[in-house]
Amino acid sequence: MKRLFYLMALIMLTAACKQVKQETLESGITLANLDTTVVSGDNFYRYACGGWIDRNPLTPEHSRFGTFDELRENAQKQVRGLIESLSQKKNPQGSIPQKIGDLFVIAMDSVRLNQEKAEPLKAYLQNIDSINDKSQLNALLANLIRDGLSSMFFLYVGPDDKNSSMNILHTYQGGMSMGDRDYYLDKDKNTENIRAKYIETIQKLFILAGYSEVQAKEASDAVMKIETRLATVAYPRAKLRDPEINYNKVTLAELEKKAPNIDWNFLFKNIGLKNVEGLNLSQPEPVAEVSKILEESSLQELKYYFTWGVINASSGFLSDDFINASFEFYGKTLSGKKELRPRWKRAVDAVNDGLGEAVGQMYVEKYFPPVAKKRMLGLVHNLQVALGERINALPWMGDSTKIKAQEKLNAFRIKIGYPDKWRDYSGLEINSADSYFVNAIRSNNFDFDYMISKFNKPVDKDEWQMTPQTVNAYYSPETNEICFPAGILQPPFFNMKADDAVNYGAIGVVIGHEMTHGFDDQGRLYDKEGNLNDWWTADDAKRFEERAEVLIRFFDNIIVIDTIHANGHFTLGENIADQGGLQVSWQAYQNSLAGKTAPVMDGFTGAQRFFIGYGTVWAGNIRDEEIRNLTKIDPHSLSKWRVNAALPQIDAWYTAFNITPENKLFVPKEDRVFIW
Repeated sequence: MKRLFYLMALIMLTAACKQVKQETLESGITLANLDTTVVSGDNFYRYACGGWIDRNPLTPEHSRFGTFDELRENAQKQVRGLIESLSQKKNPQGSIPQKIGDLFVIAMDSVRLNQEKAEPLKAYLQNIDSINDKSQLNALLANLIRDGLSSMFFLYVGPDDKNSSMNILHTYQGGMSMGDRDYYLDKDKNTENIRAKYIETIQKLFILAGYSEVQAKEASDAVMKIETRLATVAYPRAKLRDPEINYNKVTLAELEKKAPNIDWNFLFKNIGLKNVEGLNLSQPEPVAEVSKILEESSLQELKYYFTWGVINASSGFLSDDFINASFEFYGKTLSGKKELRPRWKRAVDAVNDGLGEAVGQMYVEKYFPPVAKKRMLGLVHNLQVALGERINALPWMGDSTKIKAQEKLNAFRIKIGYPDKWRDYSGLEINSADSYFVNAIRSNNFDFDYMISKFNKPVDKDEWQMTPQTVNAYYSPETNEICFPAGILQPPFFNMKADDAVNYGAIGVVIGHEMTHGFDDQGRLYDKEGNLNDWWTADDAKRFEERAEVLIRFFDNIIVIDTIHANGHFTLGENIADQGGLQVSWQAYQNSLAGKTAPVMDGFTGAQRFFIGYGTVWAGNIRDEEIRNLTKIDPHSLSKWRVNAALPQIDAWYTAFNITPENKLFVPKEDRVFIW
C-alpha cells in the first residue's frame, strides 16, 4: 500500500561521529575490500568493492547479499536470542513474553505444520465454496480485507495529503499476485516464462489445498483472466509516484457511481468503519474495473480468484509442501534464489511482524545505549546545517522559494532509535492451541483494527512507521519526518576508531539522502506541515524539473542486463536523494575540517576515503533474475549504479581521484546533474 514514505532501502547507518584521540584514528578503509587493479574512473564500484564482492559470493538462500545484509543478519541473530529466551520459559497467559515466545514456537513447529497440511484453511475455503450468489461476495471481500489476505484493492487509513493533521480513508490498487502489472503485460520471452511458471504455481497450490487437477486448471485460467484485467488498468509504478494524480477525494455517492457493483456501506461497516462520507480514491480506474469484473465474471471465476488469494497469502503459515511450492515461484523464478531461508529466520520475521514494538522494546534495552541517540542527533544536526547552506547557495532557486525550503528543513521531525511511547498489544491473542494460520489471521485483524481506529482522528505524529530493530531508515512527507531506527544505528557502518572521512561518506550520506527526500520530485510537493501544497514559484519549479529531467535521461540510458534499461522516471526520487545526500554530506565533512587538511591514511586522502566509504556501503552480489525483478518493482537504482551513476555527478569526486575525459565514467561538467 501507499503510505508515502521513502525508505533508504537496504542502506544502514549508525551513531554519529565521536571525536577520539588523534593517535587512535584509523583510516576506516578495509584494504581487502578494494580492487585496485581496476581504474577508479572506469568502474568505481568495482574499485571500491571488488575485494568484498569476490570474498562474499551469494549463498543459496540469497538473491542478493551486500554489506547492509550483514548488518540485518546480525540484528536478526540478536532478536532471535531475545525471542528464544522467552520461548523457553513458562510465561503467564496473555503476557507479552507469552505472546512473543508462543508465536515463535508455533512458527518453528514444522512437525505440527506438516501434519496439518491444508487443514487450517479448510473452513475458510469451504466458506468461499458455499457462496451461491454474487451478493454474498461483499461479505467475503470485507473478510479478505480485514484478514490481510489478497483482495482486488486495498483500503487503509492514513493522513489526508492536503490536510495532513487528519487521517482519512484511502483506496489503493491491488489484486495482482505477481506483484507488478508488467509481469502480466510485457511480451518478452523472460516475462512469458514467468507467467507460465506462475500458472503452474497456481495449479500446484490448488491441488495441495484439495482441489482436483481439472479445478486447478479452471482456477488458473480464472485467476489469469481477472488479474490481467486488473493489470491492464493499473497505474504503472512511475505514475504511482505522482502525489497529485493519486489524490482524488470523492464523496460516498460519487464512489458508488464509479463502482456500483460493490455495496460500499456494507463493506465499510463490516471492516469496522462508521460514518464514511468520502475518501481518497487514489487510483479511480482500477476500482472502477473491479466493479466491472464483479459484474462480468462468472460466479465460479470469482470464487476461484478469491480462493487463490487466500491460498497464496496463507502458504507461509502452512506445511512445507505449500511453502516450497510458493518458493519455487516467488523465490526461484522471480528472484533467482536457490534455497529457502532457514525456518528460524522466517519465524523471527513473523514475530517482528506481529509484535514488532514489543520486541523492539527489549531490543533497545539490550543493544541501544542512550549515548548512541545523543551522538546520532549531533550528526543529523551537522547534515541539517550543511543542507541549509547549500539551499542558500543554489544559483537556480529564487529567494522566496529558498525561504520556504529553509522553513521546511527547520521543521523536520527527527526520530532516532525508538519511539517515546510503545504500542499496546494487550488486545492481541496468541494461542498455541490454535494453528499458525489462525494466529496469523488474529494478528492481521489486530493490526487492521488498530489502523482503522485512526479513521477521522488527528494524525499521531509521534507514531513510528518502523520498529526499532528494523535495519532501514525513512522520510515521510506527510509528517515531514526523518527516522533512523536503533537496528541500523550500530556497526559495521560506523567506525568509532575511524577518521571522520569514511563516516561522513557512509552514514553521513545516508542521513543526507533521507533529508533530500524532503526536496525530491515527490517530497518537494509537500510543505513544512506535510500538506500537498505547491510552495514553489513557477520559474523555480520549472528549473527543478529541467534539472531532474537530466537525471532521468542519464539513468534511462543505463543498461542493467541484456537489453533492459534502468527506469529513470521510476527511480528519480531515490536518485535525487543519492545525489543530494552526497553533496550535503560532502559539505558537512568539509565543515568538520574547519579549513584543515585531512590526514593521508593507508595512502588515501580524506576526500578519497569519503568516496570509498560511500562506495563500500553498496558492496554486494546479485543474481540476474533479481536484477530483472528489482528493475520492475524497486524505486531504488541497483547498487552498482548508486555508485557508478551517482558519483560522476559530483565534482569533488573528479578532483579526489583525478578523473579525466579518458575515463569511462567521465561526464562533462556541463552535463552533470546539479540539483541540491
